[in-house]
Amino acid sequence: MQLEFLLDLTPHVDSIRMAKESTSLHYERYYTMSLVKITEITAQSDKGFEDAISNGIERFASSVDNVEGAWVKEQKVVVKDGKVSKYRVTLKISFVVNN
Repeated sequence: MQLEFLLDLTPHVDSIRMAKESTSLHYERYYTMSLVKITEITAQSDKGFEDAISNGIERFASSVDNVEGAWVKEQKVVVKDGKVSKYRVTLKISFVVNN
């Protein structure tokens, strides 16, 4: 029996393969799995929260491959003499672990 592959969809997490066998179509579903790790970091800036976020992600991405995303867990400021002197963020960063 010979199968002719018509369509191969390969999204990140699961895939569907459609094959033609004579006149009927068969669907095969298979899953690919990635291991994603989440790490929590803290970053700061003198300029603002956006700069602190960018600094943290850029620094983390310089030492770890496959960074997928990040979200802000916490924001806080350091006050000195009644004025904001530092902007700090705690980020959770996700990245795919290579096999």
